[in-house]
Amino acid sequence: MKLAVFCDKDTAVGFRLAGLTDIYIPKENKEKDLWFELTDRDDIGIIFITEKIAESIDKYLKDFRIRNNVPIVVEIPDKHGRKEDHVDFVSHLIKKAVGIEVSKNRRNKN
Repeated sequence: MKLAVFCDKDTAVGFRLAGLTDIYIPKENKEKDLWFELTDRDDIGIIFITEKIAESIDKYLKDFRIRNNVPIVVEIPDKHGRKEDHVDFVSHLIKKAVGIEVSKNRRNKN
């Protein structure tokens, strides 16, 4: 199974440097068409998608997650950082599969 990335041009640079080749950069207002092209492929196991693009195809993404277990869709921040209302879907998948909640606690350095 392959990794694919659905992101903006700036985010794509980092993934190209990391060696990924299946990178999809949508043209203006074509996110939906590219999403369906990407999800029609049966050789992809994980899709990294920027939060901004995920927000623009929210209806289709939610429907896809309800109906499909593979590929796993992981929302990532773009160059502007993580959105405040971000929902960590990977933690949700772990809780669903294992039955325990995964959380990250910050330690104070005093």
